Amino acid sequence: MEGNKKKKLDATLLVLVILLVLTGLVLLYSTSTYNGRVKFHDPAYYFKKQLFATALGFLVLYVVAGIDYHIVARFATPLYLISILLSLAVLLFGDEYNGSKRWLSLGPLSFQPSEFAKVAVILFLAYHISKYKGKMTSIWFMASVMLAVLPIVGLVGTNNLSTAIIILGIGVILIFVSNPKYMQFIGIGGAGIAFITVFLSLESYRLERLAVWRDPESYDKGFQTIQGLYAIGSGGIFGKGLGSSLQKLGFVPEAQNDMIFSIICEETGLIGAILLMLIFGFLIWRLMVIATHAPDLLGSLIASGIMGHMAIQVILNIAVVTNTIPNTGITLPFVSYGGTSVLFLLGEMGLALAVSRYEKQEFL
Repeated sequence: MEGNKKKKLDATLLVLVILLVLTGLVLLYSTSTYNGRVKFHDPAYYFKKQLFATALGFLVLYVVAGIDYHIVARFATPLYLISILLSLAVLLFGDEYNGSKRWLSLGPLSFQPSEFAKVAVILFLAYHISKYKGKMTSIWFMASVMLAVLPIVGLVGTNNLSTAIIILGIGVILIFVSNPKYMQFIGIGGAGIAFITVFLSLESYRLERLAVWRDPESYDKGFQTIQGLYAIGSGGIFGKGLGSSLQKLGFVPEAQNDMIFSIICEETGLIGAILLMLIFGFLIWRLMVIATHAPDLLGSLIASGIMGHMAIQVILNIAVVTNTIPNTGITLPFVSYGGTSVLFLLGEMGLALAVSRYEKQEFL
């Protein structure tokens, strides 16, 4: 017979999160000083806003980590419905910046509902898979899970393809964790490729991104990619030193956002880039450990969903910056500038810590 034993939260995960957040703040400050001085006459403008969001995020982490995750999961469906309504509101009333309509404004504050949608989808799928998995055949189970996320994928993907891909990836990972049969994923992979192909063809600018990716030097929109590659190459092994980047001086547009990894490579070199990737790797590994030792399927799925989100987003960001895949406008977790992003990411870490407070215990 099995039961659940309560224990202290995972200190290793907490230390990794703190280390990554502090590293991210230092790198963000170094990268954003020029843009802050030029646009707002304050070199620390982006740093101060990120620091405020980070402090608020740690408060959310502390609160969420102390709550039984089973209680949080009971609100999964309402949270998912709210995420759909917020994503619809973005299409109707959203604010547009740099050609993308991804923000909602509430008075002086603005946020990206797509960040909330990621957390809502993880909770929604984890709750419903753990509740209904035994009541369906494998094929119908997989189909129902993917159909459940299509509404939010369609709404978010209209203006934010990268987040739509992340949400689809989270769905696939959670299906695999709950039902690890490899052959069935050939069908999922084929359907996913077909869906993305159709989705890309609906808008000409998405097809243009593919053309820019293949030959960035032939398009004006390839300027950011080329400058990012210059930054990576000029950093060498050890980098130019923090604060010494040339490409952040207007050559890489909005360097503190999606392309921050290129400036990190320029200032800290290959060594700094590898160290940052190692921190991400250890964080993802620790989330996997928590998922493996979770006391039930719900806890395992929540931790796996968070692990999948982190892994997909880190891989996609680095792949975009190195021009391995087309530009999708995706941020580097905990490092790129974005208050909404860091707030909800720390909330996710709080959920993972809540799962880590319980472990399986066997009784003879």
